[in-house]
Amino acid sequence: MMRRRTTLLTGCTALALALGATACGGGPVSAGGGDKALSGQTVTVAGVWSGSEQKNFQKVLDAFTEKTGAKTQFVSTGDNVSTVVGSKIEGGNAPDVVMVPQVGVLQQFAKKGWLKPLSSTARGTVDADYASVWKKYGSVDGTLYGLYFKAAHKSTVWYSPEALTQAGVKAPKTYDEMLKAGHTVSDSGLAAFAVAGQDGWTLTDWFENVYLSQAGPEKYDALAAHRLKWTDPSVVSALTTLGTLFKDKQLIAGGRQEALNTDFPGSVEKVFGPKPQAGMVYEGDFVAGVAHDQFGKEIGRDADFFPFPAVGGGTAPVVSGGDAAVVLKDGKNAAAGMKLLEYLATPEAAAVWAKAGGFLSPNRKLGLSSYGDDVSRATAKSLIAAGDSVRFDMSDQAPAAFGGTKGTGEWKILQDFLRDPSNPRATAVALEAAAAKAYQG
Repeated sequence: MMRRRTTLLTGCTALALALGATACGGGPVSAGGGDKALSGQTVTVAGVWSGSEQKNFQKVLDAFTEKTGAKTQFVSTGDNVSTVVGSKIEGGNAPDVVMVPQVGVLQQFAKKGWLKPLSSTARGTVDADYASVWKKYGSVDGTLYGLYFKAAHKSTVWYSPEALTQAGVKAPKTYDEMLKAGHTVSDSGLAAFAVAGQDGWTLTDWFENVYLSQAGPEKYDALAAHRLKWTDPSVVSALTTLGTLFKDKQLIAGGRQEALNTDFPGSVEKVFGPKPQAGMVYEGDFVAGVAHDQFGKEIGRDADFFPFPAVGGGTAPVVSGGDAAVVLKDGKNAAAGMKLLEYLATPEAAAVWAKAGGFLSPNRKLGLSSYGDDVSRATAKSLIAAGDSVRFDMSDQAPAAFGGTKGTGEWKILQDFLRDPSNPRATAVALEAAAAKAYQG
């Protein structure tokens, strides 16, 4: 699975202003040349990506091959990256590099002694070219193990401009306005939202945006570290707010049961596919990649976004995520794997995927001209400008058993809540029980 754009001007400007705009310097460097020092070697890379994300990452790997001579092999793990990688290590078939989508999994791997610290070259690049928040989330006990190659801006609501124009709806500024706009869209013939309930991680993203805006950053940080229990009234309040959307049959395409049978790509298809069923879909900036690559939509014209709106009296949330590259000690070619990480740390590598779309880089040296459209440029600019004020995806910070495993923990409990959102307090109790077990493990 894939982890973790209003008129073009209005949507982009609103997001940029919400985060504070600063310019990004530098520009892409050609991926050609190199001394082919790794010719004859193969680097095996494991990651959650599939579909268009895997295809675009392969372009980056191909550029690495062109530069160094090393061949690459990508293995898609599905959502259960922790389980799959652990099995491969036990079976003596460890990959060299893993693209880890959750901070909790990176911490788990490091504490098991599976990871090699980043080389001095990679560390130097991170220190010079990345905001310190990315170093923080890539480090365990003061040692830097993870290089964040791909970032996600997870506070974007995507929509069909045609659908909202037909309904006479403008981009909402508050959560209540968004639900009201959703009813207007529904009255015009389309459901308001496509919800990807089959993928539990999308539901955690819904919760996190509501919670960050409604409860505030201090409680968000405390809950992410499990210093605050999930039975706290702030959690029940956020679940109640989210349940207002889930309970409303007018707002969800096909109702709750169909949402539970819809995966993330399917939710994008319901808005931007050949037979639209909904006007909006909430998820991160990577929606653009699916809308463009799979359904041929021009970003900014056929597919647009507005910032996830403020909830209650809070401020609009800014939630991010990302995929960190790590090198496994047990990989057959860990040394070449580290060379791949050193390459991924450069704007040269990021520019390859940025051009293809559906990608944001946390690297401050990547020039905005590397992105293929104005919407991506504005989203990237705003993410870089947010600097250390970004709040990282909460479920990605949790132990994998709670926040990052299909069919269990937070993913399953929120799927159960989507199925029956009538008792937010009972859901909070279930979340706390699962969290307490996972954090003690």
